[in-house]
This record gives sequence, C-alpha cells and structure tokens, in this order.
Amino acid sequence: MNQIDARTLPPRERHPAIFNAFDRLQPGESFELINDHPPTPLYYQFLHERAGLFEWDNLEQGPELWRVRITRKGGN
Repeated sequence: MNQIDARTLPPRERHPAIFNAFDRLQPGESFELINDHPPTPLYYQFLHERAGLFEWDNLEQGPELWRVRITRKGGN
C-alpha cells in the first residue's frame, strides 16, 4: 500500500497532494495517510468533493500520530 506522510509536505500543498493521489487510484486501490493531527477537515472536504467515491478507515487516532486508509470505491 502506498503512503502519504502529510507531515513532510508544506501545509498549503497537503490537501492538493492528497486529492491528486486519490484521483490517480484505480477502483479498489488505496493509500495510507499519515498525519500529526486529526484529518477531520480533509474528511469533510472528501465528503464534499468526492462524495460516494471513497472509503475512509481510521487506523490510528493520536495522540501523536493519525493514520487513515483512503480507498477509491470500486466501479466508480
């Protein structure tokens, strides 16, 4: 599984980089997002901009590290 470590990206580039990675996924593929804070705003942005196209699985929820698996749903 591919990983995106958002901690290594400049803040203004994080969401665009994550969405670009998502848009390159084939149905059923996923990547793991690693972050140093809850990715709640990103989740709501996905709900708004990619509604019905993704699955969001929390793998680790702090207090120092957050890990999420983001999967492109099949057939979309």
